[in-house]
Amino acid sequence: MTPKIERFPSLARAAEACGRHILTRLEAAISKEEQATFAISGGSSPKRMFEFFARTPFPWESVQLFWVDERAVPPSDPQSNYKLAADLWLTPAQFPAANVHRILAEHEPKKAAAEYVDEIRKVFQLGSTELPRFDVIHRGMGPDAHTASLFPGEPLIDDREGIAAAVLSESMKQWRITLLPGVLLAAHHTVMLVSGGDKCGPLNDVLNGPEDPKRFPAQIATRGSDRAIWFLDDQAASKFDP
Repeated sequence: MTPKIERFPSLARAAEACGRHILTRLEAAISKEEQATFAISGGSSPKRMFEFFARTPFPWESVQLFWVDERAVPPSDPQSNYKLAADLWLTPAQFPAANVHRILAEHEPKKAAAEYVDEIRKVFQLGSTELPRFDVIHRGMGPDAHTASLFPGEPLIDDREGIAAAVLSESMKQWRITLLPGVLLAAHHTVMLVSGGDKCGPLNDVLNGPEDPKRFPAQIATRGSDRAIWFLDDQAASKFDP
C-alpha cells in the first residue's frame, strides 16, 4: 500500500497543514461522540503546529489531551514535552486544565508509567485488558527512525498488550515514559510530522525499506496502513522515492 504523503517546502508549511488535518479529524470525532481524544508528541517539529493551534479557534473543551511520551523530568524542565505544549499552545489558548492528562514524569519512571496507565483507563473507561483507541495520535520520527520513545532494538516494540511503560534510552542516557505499540496500532488516525535533512535517509528506509519495526520503530502503525498520513518538509523528503 502506497503511504499517504503530503510534502511542503518548509517546516512551517508542513506543520500548519498537519495541524489543519488534525483539527479536521478532531471535529469529525466530536460530531460523532461529543468528545475527541488526542495524543501529542514533543521535539522541535511540532512547535509551529502548537502555535497554529493556539491562534486557531476550536472547541478545546471537547478534546481530551494526552502525550505519546515524556522525558523523566519535572513539568517545568525545558526538556519537558508537556512544557513545550503548555507554553506554545495550552496556556495561550486557555485549554481547559481538566482535559489535560499529562504524564507525571517528575515521579519515579515506573511509577509515572503506572499512574499514566491508570489515568488513561479512567478517562477511556477501559476494562483490565482493553486498549484505548485514540481518535488522533500525532507522532514524529528521530534521525535513528525512533518514534514515541521506542528506540531501535527496544524489547517493548514487541509488546501489543500494554498501554504505557518506562523505558531507558541508552543513546540518550535518559528514562522516558511512552505509549506502547498496541496503543499506537489501535489509533483511529496516525499523523506523522517529520522535518529536517537528518531524517531523509531514515525516512526512506521506514517507507521503502524492509518491514522491520525493531530496526525502524517509526513503521509501527504507519507501514501499509490507510489510517496514517505523513507531513514532510522538503529536507526530510529529499531522499524519499515514492
